[in-house]
Amino acid sequence: MTELVRYRMLIDGAWVDAGDGGTFESMNPATGEPWAIIPEATAADVDRTVQAAHRAFTEGPWSRTTPTERGRYLRRLADLLADRSEQLGRTETVDTGKMLKETRWQAKYIADFFHFYAGCADKVHGETLPIDKPDLCVFTAREPLGVVAAVVPWNSQLFLVAVKLGPALAAGNTVVLKASEHASAAMLEFGRLIEEADIPPGVVNIVTGHGDPCGRVLTSHPLVARVSFTGGPESARHVLRNSAENFAQVSLELGGKSPFVVFEDADLESAVNGSIAGIFGASGQSCVAGSRLYLQERIADRFLDDMLSRARQIVIGDPLEEATQMGPLATTAQLDRIEKEVAGAVEEGGTVLHGGQRPAALNRGWYYEPTIVECPRQEMRIVDTELFGPVLSVLRFQDEAEVVDLANDTRHGLAAGIFTRDSARSLRVAKAVRAGIVWVNTYRAVSPIAEFGGFKGSGYGRESGFQAIYDYTRPKTIWMNMSSEPMANPFVMR
Repeated sequence: MTELVRYRMLIDGAWVDAGDGGTFESMNPATGEPWAIIPEATAADVDRTVQAAHRAFTEGPWSRTTPTERGRYLRRLADLLADRSEQLGRTETVDTGKMLKETRWQAKYIADFFHFYAGCADKVHGETLPIDKPDLCVFTAREPLGVVAAVVPWNSQLFLVAVKLGPALAAGNTVVLKASEHASAAMLEFGRLIEEADIPPGVVNIVTGHGDPCGRVLTSHPLVARVSFTGGPESARHVLRNSAENFAQVSLELGGKSPFVVFEDADLESAVNGSIAGIFGASGQSCVAGSRLYLQERIADRFLDDMLSRARQIVIGDPLEEATQMGPLATTAQLDRIEKEVAGAVEEGGTVLHGGQRPAALNRGWYYEPTIVECPRQEMRIVDTELFGPVLSVLRFQDEAEVVDLANDTRHGLAAGIFTRDSARSLRVAKAVRAGIVWVNTYRAVSPIAEFGGFKGSGYGRESGFQAIYDYTRPKTIWMNMSSEPMANPFVMR
């Protein structure tokens, strides 16, 4: 057996083990075997980390850096990230099962996010207020919050680090990153770039461990000013309860069950490509996966014939191989859950048009076939349950009003896709669908310039975009008396 890779946490500029020596194994989803050993942070470890971040914010050199200097650090980090994208992508692939050609591309592309926030660092400003009182000058300044706790899941972790860390550092905060217990290695490898970028000790820290005690202590710590959380709704409820202890600001991105709507006038080739990318890309393990496909009745059969033909040709296998088009699921728990949900959908009257089982040719690892389930009713459990896997629920509709109601009939609200050649219709539906992101005739596009976030049960707060940097600051109002006269007697009212 190959010797397991041993990792350490980054705390206050040093690479350290857990205080009590505790560890857990990280599994390779392609083989189902352990490949790395990760530290299991104790409550004392987390407290020490937050204390270090607080010192870096209040006493260390970070508190004295100018916005322009912070931008230079972020540019240096971006350049390192682009240069090491192959290595980072390979680590993430081994740890999560995502395809190497996607993880290395993503690692290189997110360098643009750090470059973007490097440029934003010295663009944050307050304003002068036209106050209604004579001889007073009143203006606002934006100041960093302090210590930010960033909780990142295993999927697309480097992207999610970028959209949290970029604006937080640009605004002048310090950060404690908590990696997912399911796949921590890529984030710890990223920590080496923090060192190489010469970012001062304590400014960026990385801890690893499970929700309790690691996540609980971090999100409830009295020195944490903001919690940026991406993950599932049950964990988010714990985060909200924890934040009652420190009154930290909280933003939540909780995934979704995104509707993908195809009207009869759509470019069907484009729509099929978009749907395949939306549900089978990253093996469906994406918060914006277009997992509810709504087809207008007149083109439904043609669309499905084409999609089924394409789905049968998807190459499933080793995510490190260039020929692979879909890799494994990240955890065995996901695989078990998806099997149960698909079986439940069949019991409720659903028809599995393709897939629905583990590939017979792959006898190890956590693989699942690209699966398409036609659903006769919107009320079926599978239609509004986020599976986080390559499972597509297909429903049919007659007209625009009906599909808007169906698309909105969900507790989620992160993303939506609309395919139609009718520009007026696309604008009507985009406005009517209650989702934070709406793609028209495309899907899964992201940019550092565009805000990202959801409605309803998909959370609140936004990531990416210039406005995100303001979410990591608070305004301070400053009143200045310009009069040469002394203040009036407070007991004489005029």
